[in-house]
Amino acid sequence: MKYKITHSYNWYKTPEDKFIIKTYYINNVAFTFDEIPSIVQDDPEIIKRAEEQLTLSPEDLFKNSFYLIDEEAHPLLFDMDLENPQDLPDEGYEFLRQDLSS
Repeated sequence: MKYKITHSYNWYKTPEDKFIIKTYYINNVAFTFDEIPSIVQDDPEIIKRAEEQLTLSPEDLFKNSFYLIDEEAHPLLFDMDLENPQDLPDEGYEFLRQDLSS
């Protein structure tokens, strides 16, 4: 079975702040995000797209990530058969697989 990576723009709410993030999903389960520059966050089209999605919290992503880890289905930590691996976030994640192997 091939898994599909998708992304959306979501509001991200913490006790201190609320801002828009680019959220990555594997088969509709959010697993990580990228912060986006404020100039992009102020774009009316990005705001509209974020308003159409769920607002996420740190707890949401924490729970989803640990669920995927328990299922050995977190695409940043496990080798997986992905339809579109080019859509994974590509910066700062190289260390994860190396750290798990030691």
